[in-house]
Amino acid sequence: MFDDSQKQIEERALVFKTGDGAELVGRLFLPARAPFACIVLNGATGVPQSYYAHFARWLAAERGMACLTYDYRDVGRSWSGPMADSAADMIDWGTSDQLAARYVLACAVPDTPMWVIGHSLGAMMLPNQRDFSGVSRVIGVASGMVHHSDHPWPYRALALMFWFGAGPLATALVGYMPGKRLRFGEDLPGGVYWQWRRWCTTRSFHAADIGARLPAPEWRQDIPVRLVSFSDDDLIPPHCVERLAREGYEGKAQVEVIEPDGPVGHLSVFARRNAALWPKLLE
Repeated sequence: MFDDSQKQIEERALVFKTGDGAELVGRLFLPARAPFACIVLNGATGVPQSYYAHFARWLAAERGMACLTYDYRDVGRSWSGPMADSAADMIDWGTSDQLAARYVLACAVPDTPMWVIGHSLGAMMLPNQRDFSGVSRVIGVASGMVHHSDHPWPYRALALMFWFGAGPLATALVGYMPGKRLRFGEDLPGGVYWQWRRWCTTRSFHAADIGARLPAPEWRQDIPVRLVSFSDDDLIPPHCVERLAREGYEGKAQVEVIEPDGPVGHLSVFARRNAALWPKLLE
């Protein structure tokens, strides 16, 4: 287990705006010496930036890399008002917010090669973006394109409840997804939930939303991409990661399935108890 309590690193709070004016709150982790690379860590849906803090400290202390964690608009530390009033959706998070995080990191740590590590949503929509200036490497972790029928049983029963039972009913009643009360994770803006639901219950995933705000996925980059999946991930199984590699990254991504010794699933790779796996993410 990595012990970050005595490591000599610097941490800075950052507040920055997206291109459309949303205010995001992040945290920059800096090594004691000049970093050889900087990482923007795009989180998963409904996972607060604080969850990635131990991993970010490890990157700074043990790998000499700067790392920016942040919350998407209207969640976590970027939450700025009643959740029911939020107009945010998945496209905002997966395009505008992620771009803004890269821009602020480039300013905070100039003239340094930039890596993108994306957890789940964090690498799913990169092919829909068009500006990759400064990005030298992409690592997707448990990131894929999933339909509810892709989940194995018994997890599929929980997914069906989330998409067709308590999830839509509660969201319609209160105006946002009350994940904490339903024990489905963090609360989510209604627009995020409804768009996410449509993608995960449609065979063509986000094809219906392709347009001005969401360009069609294409990957005409020479940037190395590695997509890591876990054999026990019931939320985004390995074949869904392969689908993202094929349809989003146009077959230009390296896909690796890790078979962990203990349970990891979709979320736990960034938990401090799984620090032994962190070097494998960077290989």
